[in-house]
Amino acid sequence: TTPIYYPNSEPHAGNAYTTIAADVLARYHRLKDNEVCFLTGVDEHAANVYNAAKEEGLSPQAYCDKIAPTFVKLWERLNISHDIFFRTTSDVHKRGAQKFLNVLYDNGDVYKGKYEGYYCLSCEEFFSENELTDEKVCPVHKLPLQWLEEENYFFRLSKYQDRLLAHIHENPNFVYPPARRNELLNFLESGLQDVSISRASLSWGIPFPFDPQHIIYIWIEALSNYITALGYETDSEQYRTFWPADVHMMGKDITRFHALLWPAMLMAADLPLPKHIVGHGWLTKDGEALSKTRGIFIDMDGDIATYGVDPFRYYLLREFSFGNDGDYRPARLHVRYNADLANDLGNLLNRVLGLLNKNFEGVPAPTTPGEFDDEIKAMAQTTIDQLDAHIKTFAFDAALETIWEFVRRINRYVQQTQVWTLAKPETKPRMGTVLYNSLEALRIISVLISPFLPETAEKIQNQIGLTTFDTATEWGGLSVGIQVSRGEPIFPRIDTKKQKQPQPKPKAKPQQKQEKKTTGLISFADFQKLDLRVAKILAAEPIEGADRLLKLQVDLGTEKRQLVAGIAEHYTPEVLVGKQVIIVANLESATIRNVESQGMVLAGSGDSVVLATLEKEMPLGTQVR
Repeated sequence: TTPIYYPNSEPHAGNAYTTIAADVLARYHRLKDNEVCFLTGVDEHAANVYNAAKEEGLSPQAYCDKIAPTFVKLWERLNISHDIFFRTTSDVHKRGAQKFLNVLYDNGDVYKGKYEGYYCLSCEEFFSENELTDEKVCPVHKLPLQWLEEENYFFRLSKYQDRLLAHIHENPNFVYPPARRNELLNFLESGLQDVSISRASLSWGIPFPFDPQHIIYIWIEALSNYITALGYETDSEQYRTFWPADVHMMGKDITRFHALLWPAMLMAADLPLPKHIVGHGWLTKDGEALSKTRGIFIDMDGDIATYGVDPFRYYLLREFSFGNDGDYRPARLHVRYNADLANDLGNLLNRVLGLLNKNFEGVPAPTTPGEFDDEIKAMAQTTIDQLDAHIKTFAFDAALETIWEFVRRINRYVQQTQVWTLAKPETKPRMGTVLYNSLEALRIISVLISPFLPETAEKIQNQIGLTTFDTATEWGGLSVGIQVSRGEPIFPRIDTKKQKQPQPKPKAKPQQKQEKKTTGLISFADFQKLDLRVAKILAAEPIEGADRLLKLQVDLGTEKRQLVAGIAEHYTPEVLVGKQVIIVANLESATIRNVESQGMVLAGSGDSVVLATLEKEMPLGTQVR
């Protein structure tokens, strides 16, 4: 499941981030022939929705009917494969939420009392004094909080503190990542208080079944969507099949509701708990969390128009570690597109298909095994196993890097075998074997990337001659003799400079010439375009015919890269291995002396060259600012 999103305005990239990640999980498990139900939707009974409708002069229901389809439209555009798009204004949800509340009430866990406290309208959440500064602003939205006092119904959350603690300790993978789990344990150990679950001052919402003067607090009825959407009210077959949920996925700011309040209510209703609560980091812009309330957003439409849906999906899940915050940078999307997609994967496909079309009538038989063949076959299986392990821990960035290590290995295989030189009659059978192996590797790669890049996976299989999508990952599944149908490059290189043509400026009136002053300074915005990262040198070797150059293999934590550095006159290869350095990670790839360089190492130069290093070791991939 994803959280159900507030339709107080159209969806933003933060909503897309969560939903794409959930879509990858759903597609991956369908690929493994698991029965899947993927649930998403909108949370319509929010006060901020009511206020947005009022500003537009619409009824709340009419406003929701206007905004909800924008989420469906975006999910279609992003290739989201949800099974249910659920709206909380539906009658099935209203009846199910009231049934759930009745169960809590009948079990003695709901009582009436008076509540007072600071409330954030955008979060729909009360904050205690110890969570706030003297300014009394929302920790998430940075907006002033309202002081509310009213008679409410309460849920006995404190009653379930010990059971929640025991469950989290006994099920260490219940909350992911570990940092979220530790935050929740610290919060739990400070003591839980009963929570208000009704509002008497609002009319937009679902009435209490036993007191129509109150409506159900938005978070109570919103959380219940996970069971009402499946048919909890009627104990449907779908509900019995898919509850408890395997994964609830959400941004870290609402993890507490999902990992404490929701499980406590399920315990009170004697219902099974979900298996995993995954609270991912925020997608940020210039270090600030995306927010419709605060007007912080990403030009998602522009970037998708430039690069395509699959590259956008790839960038979001490859660039950031899912548990940590990630700062969205269009320049990094550009680098990922050209380096990983166009260069590594796209060029590999074009090269192999070009050689095959030139030398064979169809896919050749692998009749002549040779050096490196067994290695790449073994690596195919290793990649499949590692991918599965990464998906189980929601490490999408590591999962994609694992696949791309295999992509880069096949590129090296083509180079190592020098397949283009094998077209002579005596070596052509070996050429056919190498091309078969390369094409079979590409077929398997297309299967593995299909949860992440579904359109790209289809294009690859179409070009290698498959008429229906083949999901098999066992080596040798590619049929001999089929006709390949090489098409346009799947990732044509994009030059953003050419796309942004300067607009003609209006002619200004002649002015008195003034001496132009230059400072040599750059703006802070220009500096922010640099992506400087901590990396570790894994290997270094000379480049033949280039006395000043060394070829370096470096580890950035989530990926490995090859760099060319002009430091051979100042450092020997053995001295460099193991050293932490700082690299420019968003520099376009360049070919130097026929060796690809995917970045630049920082160094000071004068009478000698000295690498820029760190005072003490830091985690690989750390940004340097």
